[in-house]
Amino acid sequence: MSNKPVKSLLMTRRFLLPLFVTQFLGAMNDNVFKNALVLLLLYRIADQAGMNGQILVTAAAGVFILPFFLFSASAGQIADKFEKSSLIRRIKLAEIAIMGLAGFGLFAADIWFLFGVLFLMGTQSAFFGPLKYAILPDHLAEDELITGNALIEAGTFLAILTGTVIGGLLVLEANGIAYITTTVLVLAIIGWGGSRYIPHAPPADPTLKMSVNFLSETWRIVARSAQQRSVFLSTLGISWFWLVGATFLSQFPALARDVIGGDATVVTLFLTVFSVGIGPWVSSV
Repeated sequence: MSNKPVKSLLMTRRFLLPLFVTQFLGAMNDNVFKNALVLLLLYRIADQAGMNGQILVTAAAGVFILPFFLFSASAGQIADKFEKSSLIRRIKLAEIAIMGLAGFGLFAADIWFLFGVLFLMGTQSAFFGPLKYAILPDHLAEDELITGNALIEAGTFLAILTGTVIGGLLVLEANGIAYITTTVLVLAIIGWGGSRYIPHAPPADPTLKMSVNFLSETWRIVARSAQQRSVFLSTLGISWFWLVGATFLSQFPALARDVIGGDATVVTLFLTVFSVGIGPWVSSV
């Protein structure tokens, strides 16, 4: 663990501006839109379309997670092959465009269009994920990496919590869709602005030969990690954690509405308490 205080590291340009702000706003934006979409599906759009809201909510969780399975291996290769700060800026520009599409989909109340936007959001997050961790060794000393990773994780869960609350409280208000659209666009623009200050981070392996077969590349990574027991068990543990978490999160909305008979505020309360409960456990690992 670094001897440097957390506040001292957090306030440095190489960390706070813009890496921490960029990743924090990105995670918050994802959750503002996801929670808003879940509540709209469950309390408004599904009934209007004559569809099962719970099935749509569960499907939405799967649609968002699917790109992580499909593209994580390729995203990791790209993070190693190219300069990282410019990649982050391009990904954040893509986020602005995706959030513009999200706003259009919310106003149109088109379920399949919104699912397409959700898939694009998952794809954008899948490509950003490896970058936010791979760039840390370029900007931090070796004895600062543990603190840096901890700050990224803490920021991520705080962003999840904040985004969940904002999305849940705003979306079903009288002008909720306008509020959500404005919020996600503003957060995306600020996040892109922050990314412009990320210092240059040279590629780890510019000669890397990339594979277009994401399935074989994913299998290769899993097989390679299995050769080191500690790495493999850590991978399984993290994967199981996110699987169980995503399963619970996808079931809370229907539980709150159909079993307890609560409104969107109750759903938001459940998701908030769950996120708060997870945060300290993750921080202690």
